[in-house]
Amino acid sequence: MQTVLEQQNSRSFVDRRAGLEAGREAGPERRQFSASVSATRPEIAELAEAVDQYKLRHRRRFITFEELYDVMAELGYRKS
Repeated sequence: MQTVLEQQNSRSFVDRRAGLEAGREAGPERRQFSASVSATRPEIAELAEAVDQYKLRHRRRFITFEELYDVMAELGYRKS
């Protein structure tokens, strides 16, 4: 008689990262922030694009608040 752990380990592994399903188009990466923003203000679109570029440059999916501040400072935002 197999234990629960042995039963779970005997199941076949499905690698969902292997490729796209047939007939499915590739969309933007999930990490992209600007893809989820419908900005009506250009400064918001600029910030979203800068965040995406930072993530791509540094190979990060998520960024910290400190990194977000750095992106904003690079764009010229300063606390008054």
